[in-house]
Order: sequence, then structure tokens, then C-alpha cells
Amino acid sequence: MNYQASSNRYDKMVYNRCGVSGLKLSAISLGLWHNFGSEDVFSNARDILLHAFDKGITHFDLANNYGPVPGSAEETLGKVLKQDMGAYRDELVLSTKAGYHMWNGPYGEWGSKKYLVSSLNQSLKRMGVDYVDVFYHHRPDPDTPLEETMGALDLIVRQGKALYVGLSNYNAEQTQQAESILRQLGTPCLIHQPRYNLFDRWVEDGLMEVLDKRGIGCIPFSPLAQGLLTDRYLKEIPSDSRMAKAHFLKESALTDVKRNAIVALNEMAAKRQQSLAQMAIAWLLNNKTVTSVLVGASSTQQLDNNLAALDNLSFSAEELSSIEAHCQPVLQG
Repeated sequence: MNYQASSNRYDKMVYNRCGVSGLKLSAISLGLWHNFGSEDVFSNARDILLHAFDKGITHFDLANNYGPVPGSAEETLGKVLKQDMGAYRDELVLSTKAGYHMWNGPYGEWGSKKYLVSSLNQSLKRMGVDYVDVFYHHRPDPDTPLEETMGALDLIVRQGKALYVGLSNYNAEQTQQAESILRQLGTPCLIHQPRYNLFDRWVEDGLMEVLDKRGIGCIPFSPLAQGLLTDRYLKEIPSDSRMAKAHFLKESALTDVKRNAIVALNEMAAKRQQSLAQMAIAWLLNNKTVTSVLVGASSTQQLDNNLAALDNLSFSAEELSSIEAHCQPVLQG
């Protein structure tokens, strides 16, 4: 059966303007870091992607190395676009990145013009599209002049291979320098993608201020701290959890201090008639600099749980104060 998107897909989603630009993003965006590679079940990945669009998610976030294997998440999206979503391309915001290791030799990672242009050409081929809406430099390169890296982003826009450019994992000083170069070139920095959640606040040490002053949108990744900010680890470590499988989340990360904070935050979320995950997402969206929150999903049910965060985005001053009190022992540790 040919896919037809839900006719009411835009009715409930919140769309926020990205920095000082004409682009709006869905308040929740879908990241394809996990669960969309060649080692995953394609039918499940397809179901999640189509369900996300039916729910109003228009922004799908990738990188050249997402999989596993590297590159295969882009291929999965490309396959779904070809067989199901191609007619809706102009309703989608597709983003990808380059910066981490992708192929052997001296030109397969970091921030040279050679690497960035080559990587995006490969990404476009894997996805089967002529352009991406947003192209990010995935991480700062300590050895390549920033002028070359930003010049490559500017070139890519002028070539029509990306409409906007962004940065990921740059600190406040690096972001300010990169934004200034891009502004001079005539290709403004649209968005920054940092790791940011209740337990990880490094962006509050200057970066958010830079983004706000420079008119750059923010789209946090890891909003649930790799799953810590959910109800999965309240009592024990589930055998099927990411922590049990040691997939990017080590058992040592669940300290007594963090567990105590998780329990307290979970109780607070329940009073708000939310899950802990929903409250953690809503807390991020309560920040005016945050345009969208990037979530992953292993099932449509998990995605729906995250989307339900939009049902209660407001916080009282007392609630915000309580959240800070519960998180402070973790942040100070």
C-alpha cells in the first residue's frame, strides 16, 4: 500500500523559529543515531520514520557515520524517501553532519574542505537527495584553520548542496569565532547541536549566552542522558537496557547520587502527570534558546511517549527551583 501522510499531522505539533532565521523546526526532532542502521530491522525503522511524520515531526537528523555500519542510517532514510516519503520532501528538514572518522586515510575525518565536501557528496548519494536542509560540522578540528572549515560550509551552501549550516560540540569561544567567520562570508550559522540535559549543563557555561546573542538556534542531543533520565533505572538495571549491554552507558554512570536524583525527579514528574522522560524534554523546551529537542526512538511507542512531553511544557517557579535542588548534587559531583 502506498504511504499517505496523516491529514492532521500538523494539528498538535509545536513549531519554533530557529534563531534569527525564517526556518521553523518541530519542537521534537527525530535523530537516527541508533536503530536505523543496516544492522537494525528496516521495517521497524520505516515504521518509526513514517509515524514521526504523521505526528508532525518534520526534522530528521543524521550524520555520515550513523549506523551501524557507518553511512547506513542515511541509506535507510534514502530508501524510505524513495518508496514512501519522496512526495513530501519539501515538507521535511533533513540534516546531516561530518567531522568524525568515516573512511581510511588522511581525508576521512575532522574539518578540512576536502573531507567536508567529499563527505556531503557521499551523504547526498546515500539519501538520494539533491541537497540537505542543514549541514553541520560535527566537532572542532584542532589542526585545521577555522577559516578553512567555515569556508567549506559557506562553499557547500553556495553550491546548493545545503540550505543552512550548523555546528555541533563547539564550546562558547569556538562557536563565537566560527559564527563571526560565517557571518563575514555571508552564510550565517543557523543552529548549534550540543549535548544538554538535566544532568549535563556544560552549555550553560557561556555557550547558551553566545547562541542567544548571536541569534543561533539550539537543538540539544542526549536529552535523557542516554536513558538515565527515564524510569528504567529507578530500582535496578533491566537486562535489555542500554546500560546492561554497555552500549554507550556504563554501569558506573549510575551512582547513588544520580539514582537519588532520578527517584526524586520521577516523583516530581508524576505530580505533573508526566513521565520523567517527558519532564526532562519539557524542561529543555522551557529554555527560550532551545528550538527543538533531538530524541531517538526504538519503537513508535517510545516516540509517542516522548511526544507527550508537549502536553505540558510550562513550569512554575517552584517547580524549576525544585528541579535545580534535585540536580545540584549530581552537578556538583
